[in-house]
Amino acid sequence: MEYTPRLKQEYTDRIVSALSEQFNYKNVMMVPKLEKIVISRGVGAAVADKKLVDQAVEELTTISGQKAIATISKKDVASFKLRKGMPIGAKVTLRGERMYEFLDRLVTVALPRVRDFQGIKSTGFDGRGNYNLGVTEQIIFPEINIDKINRINGMDITFVTSAGTDNEAQALLTELGLPFKKN
Repeated sequence: MEYTPRLKQEYTDRIVSALSEQFNYKNVMMVPKLEKIVISRGVGAAVADKKLVDQAVEELTTISGQKAIATISKKDVASFKLRKGMPIGAKVTLRGERMYEFLDRLVTVALPRVRDFQGIKSTGFDGRGNYNLGVTEQIIFPEINIDKINRINGMDITFVTSAGTDNEAQALLTELGLPFKKN
């Protein structure tokens, strides 16, 4: 018996047919799907302290269950005292089963832990069917031990879908469980 994440099973069983009815897709392959989730964090103070990037990489690795990498600057910015090639952030790209596992944890555990949570904004779409979500505190994830962090940081979560329009992508993400605010 092979393990399949809950959301992946739900996508194949229920969501494909629901989206096919809603948008009148003639073929199953036309139904949009979630391709990847990218979690990234910029560490602006890393110019002065290199250990902050290592902590960001370690936290993203803990949250995602996959090794994160440090991102480096592409050009010199004198006003920020930034040199080309300096580490300035961290990111991790999730695909396949780890992606569905992370999305399940985000929707069922992490987002309800946000203070005064009424849903996520539906304004984060880019026009090509991708959605960006900003999280202000990394402590909403239960994997993070609050005693071991010395600084509360946010992160950006990008959902890349194969949808052609924002409406299709929003319908897909709503079916997957993302709680959008009612306008």
